[in-house]
Amino acid sequence: MATQTPKRLRHLTSINDLRIDEIEALFALADRYLDELSDPHIPYRIGRSLTEAQGSLLATLFYEPSTRTRLSFETAMIRLGGKSISSADPATSSAAKGESLADTVRVASNYADVLVIRHPRDGAARFAADYASVPVINGGDGAHEHPTQTLCDLFTLRRENKDLNRLNVAVSGDLKGSRTIHSFVYALARFGAEITLMPAGGMDLPEHVYWRLKHDYQHTPTRPSDVADPEVDAVYVTADQPHQLALIAEAGAVVDESSKKKSRAKRAIDAVYVTRFQKERWANKDQDYPTVDANFLKGKEFSHTSVMHPLPRVGELDVAFDSDPRAVYFRQAAYGVPIRMALIAGLLELSNAHALETFEAGFRPAQYVLYDQPNGVGDRCVNANCIVHDPLDGKYARNKFHLIEADRPRLRCHYCENDVTHFFVAHRKHKTYAPAASGLHVSKTQANTVFFNDAKSAEDAGYTLQPPRHAPRA
Repeated sequence: MATQTPKRLRHLTSINDLRIDEIEALFALADRYLDELSDPHIPYRIGRSLTEAQGSLLATLFYEPSTRTRLSFETAMIRLGGKSISSADPATSSAAKGESLADTVRVASNYADVLVIRHPRDGAARFAADYASVPVINGGDGAHEHPTQTLCDLFTLRRENKDLNRLNVAVSGDLKGSRTIHSFVYALARFGAEITLMPAGGMDLPEHVYWRLKHDYQHTPTRPSDVADPEVDAVYVTADQPHQLALIAEAGAVVDESSKKKSRAKRAIDAVYVTRFQKERWANKDQDYPTVDANFLKGKEFSHTSVMHPLPRVGELDVAFDSDPRAVYFRQAAYGVPIRMALIAGLLELSNAHALETFEAGFRPAQYVLYDQPNGVGDRCVNANCIVHDPLDGKYARNKFHLIEADRPRLRCHYCENDVTHFFVAHRKHKTYAPAASGLHVSKTQANTVFFNDAKSAEDAGYTLQPPRHAPRA
């Protein structure tokens, strides 16, 4: 009997797993679903169902609270003609008994055709994809990313007649802990948007995210002082809940290096994206946050602003604003269904997904060399909230790092994508180590290379410091 070649899986764990043309194809298919299936009285609501996913099952494995993400995924599968099953409360699942995510994913892969995962650990979705035998979709993992929320956000702006290739966006608030912000700015940069960073005190964009914007996507975030009072066209706010994020209004732009010297003339900003205070990721639970209301938005600069919010809201967006024509947040929530229908159709290769024929199996090819070492070889990711440090799943995780040989070498965790900028490289055969910045031993031969976070770890593992090749000048 001939052995069939296993099908390569396609996962979505980061917005960067999708090419720009694939994002556009998803939007085109979502548009088609809205055209064919919308409620005749509420055009932004999917009101009818198909049969193309008949016989298919979606499972939602949620280890954190959710309403919109979980329900919209389940609704999307049902509207496609399939069915959904859910594990939405860790307290009533085997996680309460101490079962690892790795084991849960391996079991659930036998029950469903696609898995949607939300988890408090950074990198949990990509870790789960290593153990799944069906496609995995990231429904939000720690402070890492929330790619399908970004798809909804971009799709909403597109439906509001915003040109995604000419967006001018400011992001404000807790830029450090907000996973939606991280996915959003990556997508904006790749579309060529202009972005201004406006963090709350002590909540700057993580260094590794900033570095990627500048080096991987050739965009350098700027501060409000660099721009000259532009008009604002969109305000995006989020709620005070563990899985939500936000947009608010100010001015700004992200520009590439070549455009830094251009005149800062007034230009409409399509979105000002403000996060809620991510209190679950901070030791200090007290933080003042702005409230967006009609008074806040009374200035001339807000006359054409679309106000967005992923909901739920808890005081940061005045309910009196709901009747304002600039309020689009309930339409935004509704758009989660067609965009997630399109994503599911593409991953499962359903009949109506021919617009997604550009989809390719597996993750996008890594831009940098991947060093894949078993647990116990070298040091682990420095991000304390990475899945590799989880008491249950840490033993299943390998030491996977992408080596980035830029102006200064850095390591990027395969799971949570945090970067290590100061580390040591050891040669397993010679039993010596040296600072990575020295350029010694950084070899593409994985069998001989081990990474350590500090010199003590290398020496405790039996390595000795290799002297510099050249004596220092006097």
